[in-house]
Parts: sequence; C-alpha cells; structure tokens
Amino acid sequence: METLAKTGFEEWIYFYSRFLCVLCLGLQVVQGLDQVTLVNPPEEPLPDLLLEVQYSCDDFSSVQLECVVFYDTGNTSTLWLRQWDCVPGGPKTRTLAVKLPDWLVYRADGIVPDYQGVESCDLVVSVRNIGFDDKEDELVTAQDVAPLQLRPFFDRPVKQHQLCLAWSTQVLQLRRTFSKGECPVEEETQHLLSSVFATTGESFGITKTLEPFQNGFLETARISAVPFPWCMFSMWIFQTKTCRDNLCGVFHHVDSQNNFATPSVFLTSSGQLHVQGRGKSDESSAFLSSFTVPLNVWCHISLMLHGSRVSLHVVSVNKEQRTVHSMKLMLEHSVELDDTDGYFVIGGGAFMNGMEGYFGPLVYYRNRIPPQSMSEVVVPDVIKSLNLNGWIQACEAFQQELAVKLAGYSLKAAQEAESETCVDVFHSWTVTNRLTSRSHSELWKEPVPHRRQAEKLAKFLAFKYKGRKISPSAVGRALYSLSLRKLKRARSTGSVSRILPLLLQAGCLADNRALHMSSVLYSTGLGVQERPRKAWLLSLLAAQNDDRLALLLLGHVHHWGRNSHPPDPDLAYAYYANIAKRTTVDSQNPSPQQTYVEAIYLNNDEVLGQQTSEDHHIFQWLKFQANRGTTEAERAMGRMLFWGQQGVSRNIQKAVRHYERGAVDWGDPVSMYDYAIVLLQGQGVERDIPKAVSFLKKAMEQEFVPAMNALAWYYEQYEKDYKRAVQLWEQADELQSPDAALNLGVMYASGLYPGRAADQFMAYKYYLKAAERGNIRGAVQLASIWTTGIPGHVHRRPEDAVLWVKWAAEHNGYLGGLLRTALDSYLSRDMLTSLLFYMMAAESGYAPAQFNVAYLCEQDMLGFLDAEFASECTVKYYNLTIQSQNPDTYAFTKLGDLLYEGRGRRQRDLKSAAEMYSKAALSKEPQGLYNLGLLVEEGFKLPLSVLVELGLSELYLADDGVLLTTLYRRCRDSENTDSYVPCSLALFKVYLQSLQKEYSGIVELPTVVAVVAAPALFLIIIGAARRFILSHS
Repeated sequence: METLAKTGFEEWIYFYSRFLCVLCLGLQVVQGLDQVTLVNPPEEPLPDLLLEVQYSCDDFSSVQLECVVFYDTGNTSTLWLRQWDCVPGGPKTRTLAVKLPDWLVYRADGIVPDYQGVESCDLVVSVRNIGFDDKEDELVTAQDVAPLQLRPFFDRPVKQHQLCLAWSTQVLQLRRTFSKGECPVEEETQHLLSSVFATTGESFGITKTLEPFQNGFLETARISAVPFPWCMFSMWIFQTKTCRDNLCGVFHHVDSQNNFATPSVFLTSSGQLHVQGRGKSDESSAFLSSFTVPLNVWCHISLMLHGSRVSLHVVSVNKEQRTVHSMKLMLEHSVELDDTDGYFVIGGGAFMNGMEGYFGPLVYYRNRIPPQSMSEVVVPDVIKSLNLNGWIQACEAFQQELAVKLAGYSLKAAQEAESETCVDVFHSWTVTNRLTSRSHSELWKEPVPHRRQAEKLAKFLAFKYKGRKISPSAVGRALYSLSLRKLKRARSTGSVSRILPLLLQAGCLADNRALHMSSVLYSTGLGVQERPRKAWLLSLLAAQNDDRLALLLLGHVHHWGRNSHPPDPDLAYAYYANIAKRTTVDSQNPSPQQTYVEAIYLNNDEVLGQQTSEDHHIFQWLKFQANRGTTEAERAMGRMLFWGQQGVSRNIQKAVRHYERGAVDWGDPVSMYDYAIVLLQGQGVERDIPKAVSFLKKAMEQEFVPAMNALAWYYEQYEKDYKRAVQLWEQADELQSPDAALNLGVMYASGLYPGRAADQFMAYKYYLKAAERGNIRGAVQLASIWTTGIPGHVHRRPEDAVLWVKWAAEHNGYLGGLLRTALDSYLSRDMLTSLLFYMMAAESGYAPAQFNVAYLCEQDMLGFLDAEFASECTVKYYNLTIQSQNPDTYAFTKLGDLLYEGRGRRQRDLKSAAEMYSKAALSKEPQGLYNLGLLVEEGFKLPLSVLVELGLSELYLADDGVLLTTLYRRCRDSENTDSYVPCSLALFKVYLQSLQKEYSGIVELPTVVAVVAAPALFLIIIGAARRFILSHS
C-alpha cells in the first residue's frame, strides 16, 4: 500500500512539473530564430530541378520539402519530396536535386498518367520542431511557399522513356487522345461588343485587339485575304445628338503606325456616314453615304468588304417600322485589312471623339460574309429587353406636357406681377392674349395623380420667379431635392416606393443624380421590387449624360460581370477611363457635390471620433493651435478646408488664408508650397505668378521636394526652359517624387525632352513609376498604354489597365461627396439615407462602402429594415467586400459567423465558415484562429484545404488537442494585444482537458484546477501586462 502511494505521488509530481514546463513555455513570448527560404524557386514544374534552400534554426529541428497539389474540386494532396535535420546555428544552404511527379511536368502519353482537374501546385519548405513525445507534436516554426504555374497540356515536353514498352502501352500511345490532341475550337465570328455601351461623345471608346488564328487553315485563309479582304462588320448604334465635330468615331481601325486603317467608319456633322480604307501603298479610299443616320432610333449598320467592292446597308428600326438604305460601290484603290495589326476602336479614341449615344452588339465576320436580308434584320435581345426607345418617347411626352404647363403658369405669374404695377390698357390686353386656347386647356386639365408633385413644383417655381422662363430641368432638380427631404423623414423602407416615382420623373427631366439613385434602388431592391434590366437602363441614361457615379457603376458591372452581364475588361475600361481622366480636372474645378474621398469604416470608432465641423471642439482646438503658431495645426486647417476633409465643408478662400499665414508668418515649407500652387492657379485668390515662384524657391531651399517639381513645371510652362525643367524633375524623381516621374514621361512622349526624340517606351517607364508612387494622372497614362500596347516593347494588358483606371476613378470628388453625405447621415442617425447613399457607392464597387452597407444591414440600429432583406444584404455585401483587393479582415470573420449561424434562408455551412475564418487568420486577424478553434472544439473536422492555407497540413490526422494547441498558440502570439488573454485562457482550457484525459484515474478534475489554475492564471496576467506595456512603449 505504501509502495502504491509512493508511486502515485511520484507520478503526480512528474505530471505537475511536466505541465508547468509546457505551460510556461507556451505562455512566454519568444523571438524565434527559425528561418527557411527557397533561394531559386522555379515558375513552373521542371523535369530536372536543382533547388537551393537556405535555412537556420535555434533548436534541433527538421527541414521538410513538400509539393501541395490543388484540384478544381477544392481538394488538395501533399507529396513528400525531401527531409533532413537542422542543427542549431547560423544560416546554411543546401542544394537539392528535386524530382517532381511526371504528371506535373510532362504531357500524358499512356505511361505518364493524365491527371484531370489539377489546377496548380506549391513547393512548400518548412522548419519543424519535434514535440516532447512523438511527431504528432511537430510545430511548423518557419515556412516558405513558391507557387508553380502548370503549363498548358500542349506546351509540356514529351518524356523520352528509357524502357521497353508493353504491347498494351504501345496501343495506348497509338490512340488519338495521346498521339494528337484536339485543337481548341476557334470561331471566325468575333463578338467585339455583346452588350450596350453608353458613349458621351468624347475620346473614351472601347479598344479591341485580335490574335492570329491557332488553326493553320484559318490563319492561312486570313493572311491570304489581307490584300483582298472578304469580311463583314455588323453594328448597332443609337445616335442622340448630331456630331459636333467634322467627324465623330463610330468604328475605326488604327494600325501599329498609328494610321487609320481598313475599315474606318465615322459620322459627319450632317449625319452622313464616312467610310474609308487604306491600301498597300498607303493610299486611302473613302466615300460618303447618300443618306443620313436618324436620331433617337436604333440603326443597324452592315459594312461588307469584298476586295475593292464595298456594300453599306443601314436599317432604322422604330417600333414596327423599318427604313432600309443601301449603297454598293467600287473603291478607287484596293484596300488591305490585317485585323491583327494595331487595334479597333468602338466610339472615340486617341485621335478622334466618338458619337453621342449608344452602341449595341458589334460582330465581325473575319473570313466570310454571311447571307442575310436587310429587311429581316433581327433586333438583338439585349436591345429589346432594354427598351431604350420606350423610355425616351415617354420622357419626351412628359417633357412636352410639363413645358406647356410651365408656359401657362409663367404667363399667369407674369400677369399677377404686372397687375401690381401701372401699365397701359393695350399692353395688358397683349399679355392677356399670349396664351393660346390649347395652352389654356392643357393648363387646367386635371393632372395625372403621380405627376401632381411635378405640377405643384412647376407652379411654385413659376410664381417664385414671377413669370421668368423656367426650364423643365429646374423642375427635375426640385423633384430630386423633394425626394431627398421625403427620404430623410422616412422611418422604414416602405416609404421608398412612394419616393421612387418622383425620382423617375426627375430623371426624365434630365437630373442624372435621380437616374443613378433610381438605378441603385432597382438593382438592390431597397423598398422596391428588384428590376435589374430597368436598373441597367437608368444607369446607361445617366452615364450617357456624363454622370460620374453612373460611369463608375457601369465600369464595376462590366468589370466583374454583375447582373447577368459577362465580364468585359475592355468595356469596363471605357467607363472607368472616362471618370478617371476627369478626376484631376474635377479637383481643379470644385463644386458643392465634390469632396475628398476618405475610406472610413463604420466599425472604426477612433476615425469616427475624428470627424468634425467648424463648430466642433476638434476644429476649434486646431484653430486655437494654429493661432499660436503650430505649423501642423495650420496645415491641418488648410487641408481640411481646401479639400473638405473630416466633415468640414469645403471653403477654398478660408483655406488660402491658412496657407498664407503658414507661409508668411511661420515660414513653413508645406504651407509655402500650398500657397504657391493656389497663386499659380488662381484658386481662392488672385493669380500672382512672381509671388508663387518666390514661395516655391523658398520652399525648395528647405528641401521640400514637391516645390522642386512645381518650380520645374513653371519653367516648362511659362519660360519654356525645358532644360532647366528637366534638371529639376530628374532631381525630384531621384527623391521619389510621383509628379516628377509623370512630367518626365510627358516630356518623353511629346518629344520635348532636350536633345532626345520622342520615345513612347521611355515615357511608359516613367508613367509606371508615377503610378506606383500614387500619381493619378500617371496611372491613367499607364493604363492607356496597357490598353493598346507599344509594338515591340509593351504587350497589351487590359486586365491590369482596368485596375489602374478603377483606382484613379475611385479618387473622384463626386464619389467623395456621395460618401460624405452617407457618413453625415449616419452620424445624425438618419440610417435610411445613409444606407441608400452607401449603397450607391457600394454598387459602384467601392469596397469601404460595401463594408459599410453590410455593417448597417447587420446592425439595423433603428429597425427600419425587413429581417429577411437585412440578412441577405449583410451576406451579399460582406461577400463583395472580401472580393476586393484589400478586404477588411472584420468582413472575413463576420461572414464566417453568418455562414456558421445560417441566417435567413441559408443553412449552416461550417466548411465555408472555416474557410472565411482561415482567410481572416491569414490576414493576421487572431479572431479567425480563435473561431477555428471553437469549430474544432464542437467536433468539426477542419478541411485539409484550410489546414494547407494555414501551413498545418501535417495536423490533418493529428489529435484535436494538438490542433487546438497550435491554433490557440498562434492566436495568443499574434500582434494583436487584445487576443492575448482570451487565447491564453482557451489554451489553458485545452491543457486542462489534456491532463484530465491523461490522468483521469489518478486525480480528480477539481484538484487539477485548484493546483494548476493559480500559477497558470498568474502567468497569463503577467504576460498580458507585458504585452500591453510593449505595445504602448
């Protein structure tokens, strides 16, 4: 009995000391020295791979090299490659001969298997510390990953097998699937535009390029047809205004030498079509159509080329009526068409503005002319469903009716105004008889119920301005303002359906803001029934009238393929480029609708607390500090007032006074620069060039780089001293000035760089530098080059071009004004207005607004949303947020929570929830790790793909306790100090459960808790205090 007691006591001492060691080691924060790097990782799987690995460790460990293969089903598999020991010490390098599986490297041939569904693979090298007992406790302390891009099947090498093949294998090799692959399907018909494109009549068109056929027969036929083209172009256009220039672009071809090539179709100011082509010896042939293209109807243009013979057919479709015009003629010179040379432009381009209106589907038949009857032209479904004609005709009728009402009300108001003054009888009789009998009958006709508000406003405006002429657009603006006032008084989304008719009438009367807002209501279903096609129509109408936010919305729709539209980066670029190129211009022409764009998240209380106004204590404190001579406060005052930041209303005149005081009284170089810029541009102060130059020189003497750039701009613009300007820009460029890089690019592009000819490639290099440094104009210029490319130097990159112009467009002041209205409404607890305005920005693809919409729907603070709508809205917009380039980590965890809970009509989806938590963890959000641990504690087995992402694939088959220990350790040791205590307690709980499981027969759980909890909690408190002090020091 004594022996048993002694044995039990020794076992208790052993387990207690072991636990304390593990606990202390787990809770202390250790700066690890374990490192591992793949020195020369390949870009793709190679047959003979010599791989260099540099590694170091601070304890006896192992280094393991693996290949993780990803399949299109979402599954993964891990292939072990090499493993060796790591002895503590400095960095070491090992060269390995790595043999990857043949099915990743070679083409399938019957011996090399054909593994379908393999998407990609990663080379993963890791340093692993071995635990106390066995390999199940291995902990990855350092890791490096190199993604490998798999080559297409037909680009892979064929393996030369050094063996005798069995008869069955030889038969397999003779099979067609292994000996000769099937060529990809290639269409001779190219759909250059499949949607409807709204064009403002400027240079923002759609750029398209074509590649040679991969099929030898088709490519041979194409090349042989270059000197004798045999093809057809079919396009739909809807012209809203006649061409303002001599020629406006409809569809034209620009070759690699920047010359108009075959074919080029333009509209003249008289409405005729101008068609031209280019021949072998650079001789051009052109002709004018004998007919004109009508306005406000869809027209189908068919252009057929058959050598030097040209056929032109135009069919105008107005309801059920069709008008056909045709021309056939022989050109003076033979034309050539190499459709892979240069690029095609739909609408306006770099050398010509486009027509005003809309483009429908455009199809190019490359090597054939399809048989068709002009009288039986089929209107595409995309045009039918849009019903653009119906909207325009209804609006024209409404505008005419309102114009008559306005005329009547204005006349009556003028009569009443004149009755108050002394006039002769003849003049009075003349005024009385101005109104025709038709006008009288129209004026007193009982208005349609839903148009009463419009007529009341028309009457109010007519009498307010005492009979002076009132335009229908003024009534539209008044209707929009009335809609906003009604929206502010609304207490639920049910009121939106009563406000929508007012917005639609305002849109009919040319208020683009109302069109855009109505579009968003229809696309989101906020208080109304979702109607995606109607939403698209309203967006197109606003965008065609150059509404910045509608352009941004359509760019997002076609970039990502929203609302059943296929993704089209070229079409998205056309919309984004329009607003992006205007961003800097708009900033120099301030208006009440523009404000500096600030990415503010509604869950960030610190940033919300910094929002101020001229009456707020923060602003008054800054004003007090500025009066005392604090330069930082002076700068902040000027910045907030000039750009309208942090809730302060834009006031350029007041901002200039702060710039002047900082420059003159305090000698601050930043204020000197700001004051000089407004003096140069005459913003808020009378233009004074000599004074501006003087301050720029003083700021440059204090080594303020932007002043150096601005002074160079002065030498280039005003003194035409290009040599001196370039010298200053070169110096500023070396100091990482984004503006200097842009200006040097412009000098190279325009041929003004002293001693050097125009060089577009050098300009491209500087534009790239300017964009990467955050210059908006540099980003626009870079995107423009990536849209067309530079032959022999820069390949076309439309997907990247879209990202740059999107980034530039999201700095536009009109988006900033929209966001400011949404934020001010939120701060004043007008939640419905805030939600709608954030939705308008969110539907345009602006990620912070998407987050804020999800946050508002999730919180629903005043309970104004339907429960089902709130749930769907929350999931939708958090999901959109995580698809952005820099998603907020909070969105990952919240979306994971929603998937875990299964809100609304959705069922619980633990696998998707785990994936969201994993993405949060990879974004350095410890909450993601903590939630993954909770899932494991509930008995859910984490998918292998999640563990691979976290670098924990070796724990897939491990005990839950080991996995939980690893997750909670990572959570505890993260940079977020708030996670230390909860993650430490969770880790402590895992230790207790492990001890209870291992020693359940020796001691009871309360005894374990009583003995272990006190020192463990003491260590947790000490660790938490230490992390708090370190984070604040």
